[in-house]
Amino acid sequence: MPLHVPSAPAPALRSVLAALGSPTAVRQARTSALRSVQGPLSPELPLPVHVLDRITPTGTAPRTRLAAWRFLLRSEGRAIAAADTMLTPDGWSFSHFFEGPYLASTELAVRQAEASPTAYQARLLSIPELYMLTLWLHDNPGDDASGGVLAPADVLVPLAPAPPGIAAHRPHRVADLLPVMTLRVAPGPLLSSA
Repeated sequence: MPLHVPSAPAPALRSVLAALGSPTAVRQARTSALRSVQGPLSPELPLPVHVLDRITPTGTAPRTRLAAWRFLLRSEGRAIAAADTMLTPDGWSFSHFFEGPYLASTELAVRQAEASPTAYQARLLSIPELYMLTLWLHDNPGDDASGGVLAPADVLVPLAPAPPGIAAHRPHRVADLLPVMTLRVAPGPLLSSA
């Protein structure tokens, strides 16, 4: 399998396991699937979640920041929810459980990437300016997963639901998609009131 899924920091995994073991945390989760599941849950597919805070047309490689580690929670072989962790002054801690369309979309994008003949490191990239989440296929599988430079040869796979005009599950090299994203956030012409 050419797709490399990095190992999550041990404290991040421990915090998710502790939350799953807490009846209060599970009961208070806003995920009906998680509250109604029968049987054990397994946190799998740990992915670092990076955030691209600002899309700029500078021509330099955009930098991201590592914001979370996300785990898909599986029951009986299927993802029913996800758990996010966040970095605190004390290290990685459980943040929240959630569900929604990005779960199935992430699984589909990962399956597609596993079929690629090219070796990549799997990450998630959140682009708040576009309300967009992508599977980030970093071109150097051995890099530290906390590194945050988008290389031109990296591949971004927009997850569904994707913003209008950007097709979900269609891989794009960063060098090709970044100009499209830049145009999407550029201010439009001012309307004259004359």
